Amino acid sequence: MPNALFYGDNLPVLRERVPDASVDLVYLDPPFNSNASYNVLFREKTGEDSPAQIRAFTDTWEWTQETEHTFEQDIIANPNVPPAVKDMITAFRQFIGRNAMMAYLTMMAPRLVELRRALKPTGSIYLHCDPTAGHYLKLLMDTVFGQQNFRTDITWKRTSAHSDTRQGRRQHGRVHDTILFYTKTSNWTWNPTYTQYDQEYVDQSYRYEEPDTGRRYRLDNLTGPGGAAKGNPSYEVMGVTRYWRYSKERMQELIDAGRIVQTRPGAVPAYKRYLDEMPGIPLQDIWTDIGAVASQAKERLGYPTQKPEALLERIIRASSNEGDVVLDPFCGCGTAVAAAHKLGRQWLGIDITHLAVALMKNRLKTAFALEAGRDYAVVGEPQDEGSARALWEQDPYQFQFWAVSLLQAQPQSEQKRGPDRGVDGMLYFLDGPRRTPQKAVIQVKGGRVSSPQIRDLKGVVEREQAALGLFISLEPPTRDMRQEAVGAGFYHSDLWARDFPKIQLRTIGEMLSGQNFDLPPRPADYQPAQRARPPQGRQPKLGQPD
Repeated sequence: MPNALFYGDNLPVLRERVPDASVDLVYLDPPFNSNASYNVLFREKTGEDSPAQIRAFTDTWEWTQETEHTFEQDIIANPNVPPAVKDMITAFRQFIGRNAMMAYLTMMAPRLVELRRALKPTGSIYLHCDPTAGHYLKLLMDTVFGQQNFRTDITWKRTSAHSDTRQGRRQHGRVHDTILFYTKTSNWTWNPTYTQYDQEYVDQSYRYEEPDTGRRYRLDNLTGPGGAAKGNPSYEVMGVTRYWRYSKERMQELIDAGRIVQTRPGAVPAYKRYLDEMPGIPLQDIWTDIGAVASQAKERLGYPTQKPEALLERIIRASSNEGDVVLDPFCGCGTAVAAAHKLGRQWLGIDITHLAVALMKNRLKTAFALEAGRDYAVVGEPQDEGSARALWEQDPYQFQFWAVSLLQAQPQSEQKRGPDRGVDGMLYFLDGPRRTPQKAVIQVKGGRVSSPQIRDLKGVVEREQAALGLFISLEPPTRDMRQEAVGAGFYHSDLWARDFPKIQLRTIGEMLSGQNFDLPPRPADYQPAQRARPPQGRQPKLGQPD
């Protein structure tokens, strides 16, 4: 099955496509119920971040008739949901009421049950949350995974101190997220992790430095605790008789190796412990050494709530081994997927928007030179006209975005539910002696098409002062439509010294078969991911889903 990206609601994907006990590690960073909207930055016309953004998702919940149906069918009436989980979620509703928080927990509960089913007995799960719903999620996780399988409540300091007190803030600054670490059983995969010593500790503890090598070291006690009662041998070393930790033969080996130091005559000899031989500090449950993705960071893709790769690499290294399967059911721009591939793990990513899937495909291509369909599977994304039509009938707005993503262009809006002023997407290219940014307007039609739509597109191109108009449709254009497009004439490119048809028509079928629009060369509007290379050694297995 791995490696694969799935487009769709993760609950049916988990139920239908992820077998029992097939996953070694789950990391999920679900919406936080923050009552906020999150936007995605695209490359500016010149290649920089654009202040004009599109909405990626709205983290706002409400109790609706659909939520009530989910509560009854996916939880209460579902025989696969343990009775304790049903009791807990029912108690939540009695205590919280039918509101946004309850809608959020109703969404999360059946998904956590499915994730536990998918985990191997040695598997682990890390749930990323914030103070908005973290306390409820902790109780829910205790119920699903068992209180005895709770391991760590990790505090990740994601940002520096807030300085908005002058703007009237009347509470403590929120600078951390919580990551709840649970395992499926008492026997889980664990690789000890160490962090670097801070400079103050090094200066205090490793005060000595070898003149010839520059290696820093500290002196450790060599005497045997408990003396003769613990079986420690007694003999003389450098004029000092004590009970020692080592045999006389081993002690002589250490002396010959220069590892035994006597700071002055008559002083008790000590063991020379080098700083560069120490693994570091065993990882604790407060992580302050990994910052959020900075605005100028090379790995920044502009996706809302993007987490740093170092954070995911730490989790993946600690709780999985090479070749293991890592699953992220809310994968967004794919940081967990990218980190898993980099570290030689297999991976599964699920997201409900084509925006996220398109960004992940671009990330895998630019970071690892991976191609969808060749190096990994993409499931749920249209592959032909029939599946494209099914997507349009199911969700016309997701269909529009998917069609725009075929050009790696900037969609007008992922969540827009109103007049689009004739613009479903926009792409940019540079032209002229000064390489001035030019734009092409994209329209997407899923139903019947006719020549008035082309006349409308010509008007939109004029209104937007665009160089080109691109028309994508499921249905083939009529002869009148083609004649209308030809009548629009050409756009002349000084930079490329040629003409491009001003209005161009393509069907979904033509685009899927490789017949793209006739466009000047341009960079993709998606932010490129930082180039990465998996570690040497065993590489992740690539395969198709069952």
